[in-house]
Amino acid sequence: MAAPMNSRHCRGLVLLWLFLGRLWEIRASQIRYSVPEETVKGYVVGNISKDLGLEPQELAERGVRIVSRGRTQLFALNPRSGSLVTAGRIDREALCAQSPRCLFNFKVLVEDRVQLYGIEIEVTDMNDNAPKFQAENLEININEIAAPGTRYPLPEAVDPDVGLNSLQSYQLSPNHHFSLDVQTGEDGTLNPGLVLERALDREEEAAHHLVLIASDGGEPPRSSSVHILVTVLDMNDNAPVFAQPIYRVTVPENVPPGTQLLTVRASDPDEGINGKVAYKFWKISEKQSLVFQLSEKTGELSTAKNLDYEECASYEMGIQAEDSGGLKAWTKVLISVEDVNDNRPEVIVTSLFSPVREDAPQGTVIVLFNAHDQDSGKNGQVVCSIQETQPFRLEKSIEDYYRVLTSQILDREKISEYNITVTATDKGTPPLSTEIHITLHVADINDNPPSFSQTSYSAYLLENNLRGTSIFSVTAHDPDSNENARIIYSLEEDTIQGVPLSSYVSINADTGVIYALCSFDYEQFRDLQMQVRANDSGNPPLSNSVSLNLFVLDQNDNVPEILYPAIPTDGSTGVELAPRSAEPGYLVTKVVAVDRDSGQNAWLSYRLLKASEPGLFVIGLHTGEVQTARALLDRDLLKQSLVVAVQDHGQPPLSATVTLTVAVADSIPDVLTDLSSLEIHSTPEASDLTLYLVVAVAAVSCVFLAFVIILLALRLRRWHTSRLLQASGDGLAGMQASHFVGMDGVQAFLQTYSREVSLTADSRRSHLIFPQPNYADTLISQESCEKKDPLCLSDDSKFPIEDTPLVPVSSIFSFFLL
Repeated sequence: MAAPMNSRHCRGLVLLWLFLGRLWEIRASQIRYSVPEETVKGYVVGNISKDLGLEPQELAERGVRIVSRGRTQLFALNPRSGSLVTAGRIDREALCAQSPRCLFNFKVLVEDRVQLYGIEIEVTDMNDNAPKFQAENLEININEIAAPGTRYPLPEAVDPDVGLNSLQSYQLSPNHHFSLDVQTGEDGTLNPGLVLERALDREEEAAHHLVLIASDGGEPPRSSSVHILVTVLDMNDNAPVFAQPIYRVTVPENVPPGTQLLTVRASDPDEGINGKVAYKFWKISEKQSLVFQLSEKTGELSTAKNLDYEECASYEMGIQAEDSGGLKAWTKVLISVEDVNDNRPEVIVTSLFSPVREDAPQGTVIVLFNAHDQDSGKNGQVVCSIQETQPFRLEKSIEDYYRVLTSQILDREKISEYNITVTATDKGTPPLSTEIHITLHVADINDNPPSFSQTSYSAYLLENNLRGTSIFSVTAHDPDSNENARIIYSLEEDTIQGVPLSSYVSINADTGVIYALCSFDYEQFRDLQMQVRANDSGNPPLSNSVSLNLFVLDQNDNVPEILYPAIPTDGSTGVELAPRSAEPGYLVTKVVAVDRDSGQNAWLSYRLLKASEPGLFVIGLHTGEVQTARALLDRDLLKQSLVVAVQDHGQPPLSATVTLTVAVADSIPDVLTDLSSLEIHSTPEASDLTLYLVVAVAAVSCVFLAFVIILLALRLRRWHTSRLLQASGDGLAGMQASHFVGMDGVQAFLQTYSREVSLTADSRRSHLIFPQPNYADTLISQESCEKKDPLCLSDDSKFPIEDTPLVPVSSIFSFFLL
């Protein structure tokens, strides 16, 4: 039990010390000055900078300023001297009326500390007002039978000053019949009265002239006077008598003008004109005389204008009743004004710290405001609140000052502006409330790096592009604002095939558009990878990067290239050989072509553009294989010319052509005869020249053949004629077959041959082979050798054909091909 009691005791002491510390802080932050009224503008009240512990130049730097609740500002800060000075003439009576002490309170805000200091200034009174009577002349009617010692109240003078500067004494001019009697009321007021000292005699003196002087105690003293005319009336033995010495009434402040408050009544037992009573205000201030009205005949007191509790909460006045004989009676009326909840709370924003940084810590003060209500009691008690859904909290500062603080870290990217509604509600019945709307802007900090919508991008570009072509555009988004959101794009340094990336592409730093700096070739580059970096302009800057893959798309910019048959470079014509015994579908040759493009641009198709014998040969659409479409006939020419076109499938398609010469023959002489007639038509202009060359070649060939025959005859005469003739049938036996035959400028695909004869070894490219149709067992029959071909040799001949060539065959074929 002791432990809990000790803990509660300690907690109580802590709370007590906190409370006492708070009171000390409040008192310590209260600064008091005094200033006399009627001072000129600029009068130095006090050194506010010294009392705040600041240097004069710090007043402006720290945002020191005066805050007050909407009334006329009477004081100002001098930023040069650091003094508190008057902002204009100060009238104590206008500020505090008859209050013993006139205190003026306001607050001084040190804005960078968000700290308020209470300033209390007492305005001391000066004797700037003289006592003043309501009227300069006063008439009093006194009956001649009035008994000595009768007291007649006199009007009071009003002095708005206080203390010694207020009304201090009355004096009456010397007179044998009257004296002055001054009484002091419960509230300290002086009530003058006229006392009858000697009996009056109307017949002796019908009127008396008196002067009443009211003086204050100021230095120098001020005074004023009223002239009193005392008229002696004939006998009237009864004076009016009020039913009550004091009338009290309480009225709410919201009664409309013309509302009857009360009726004062005075009775006079006299008859006739001496019993008729008239009512009028006897003692009333100038301001009050405008608020109330009194019926002279009935004594009804009513309001002449609206009452305002906040302006005056109570009224006091004197009412006089006088009969026609001059006898009078007096009564006092006290009117209390009840407060009505007719004023809404007033909310005045003292300081607004906007914009506020989004990284401001929790508890940062953003708004300082004052909330008050001019009503009194519960009607003047104000309760303030803000929306609970927002990241702010409301805290009461001192007196009727409140501050709004952040309750969590703000995020400008989520909400960049807040509309804070402050509601001030009083506790009256019914309650009245006031709303103010405060707009708070959140200042951005660079807390977000640029971000791309994708983790990587792909761009496609047709090859052979123009320099400066726009390739792609990347866009990064930065949710920050202003400079923190201004993005600068760049490409990270890289090397492509030993060349800097900056030689191929560039990027616009502001827009993120990527441009090509060169013309790309698909056959050289298929794709290009790069890193695009986005940097914002914040401090410090934040960045992010994304990969971009640039794919170069193929264009049909390459013509198909024919690999076989190769176009001759020495002026000769390629010849393909086909035996007459070839069946339909016989493979004559194959056109081989490639295309450096890719995809559809590299798909090749083959077709015959032109043929000497239409329908004799066909070509595979996709294989390029040239085959016989039918069996060869005797009527078919030994030389067939084919024009083959190779075309790709690009848009537009590109093509290349090649001319094939196919020699159709069953024997070598047929081949030679056919070869002698081959022509190369390179150009139309060279056709006539070719004709002459062919004739010349034929003539030279005949002479050369004759020379060869004669030479062979001379050599063969040395050998045994019988052996040569016997071996003529089988002299070519045992030779190896070949599938490929060729010589300078002539190449051909052949099928199976049964004999092979090599006439020369001088050609660097090929061997000359005389083909034998595949339906024959020997290349040339014995009879044909004896009759037609002097080149047929026997097996037992002494002439080494392979080792000792008679004539270079390559030269022969060169003539033929010309």
